Amino acid sequence: MPARFELHGIAFSGPTYKVGLMLTLAGEPFDYVHVNMMAGEHKQAAHMARQRYGQVPLLVDRSNGRHLCQSAAILEYLADMTGRFGGATLDERLQAREWLYWDFDRLASQIYRARTIKLGIRPAHPEVYEAHVAGGNAALKVLDQHLTGRSWVVGESATIADIDLYGVVAYAGEAGIDLAPYAQIAPWMARVEALPGFKGPRDLLPMESREAA
Repeated sequence: MPARFELHGIAFSGPTYKVGLMLTLAGEPFDYVHVNMMAGEHKQAAHMARQRYGQVPLLVDRSNGRHLCQSAAILEYLADMTGRFGGATLDERLQAREWLYWDFDRLASQIYRARTIKLGIRPAHPEVYEAHVAGGNAALKVLDQHLTGRSWVVGESATIADIDLYGVVAYAGEAGIDLAPYAQIAPWMARVEALPGFKGPRDLLPMESREAA
């Protein structure tokens, strides 16, 4: 019997990893469809018909036929559908949502772009790269300060805010950003990595399509 969820993405994609991590932490097996972006598959009609932005990730919920895009929206949807990591109260749910929006605006935009430049995927002048690194460090400082005296970003247990932010910070090294100055971030990452079912990007996302185990 096919898994309820089918995730379309590419192993390189941080947003795809966020969704895959949420699924595996929630104990939801999923089929994985590799999208060959180098060959332009993400811009072909079959993909665009279900992912209107021509990007990854795309999540298909076979139980109701929904096709979902944008990782933050997918995380919120999965929290609703699985009853996991959504926050214990309305205030926690709202705070988690705030962090998703902040991440997109301040953290992911800087670290992901610095990473693509550092890895040679997106050529750019050195000053552009340095600007993204500076922006990433500024955002990491905000996160580090927020985590002082806290185990989790919101509330007393892990939420989609932790999953979302981890799915960016995990790529800081590939972006050439040193996490050593941020005393609270390494222990927080270790707590995420200790959650049952956790897998890192290379273990979770293959380079080819596969069915759920």
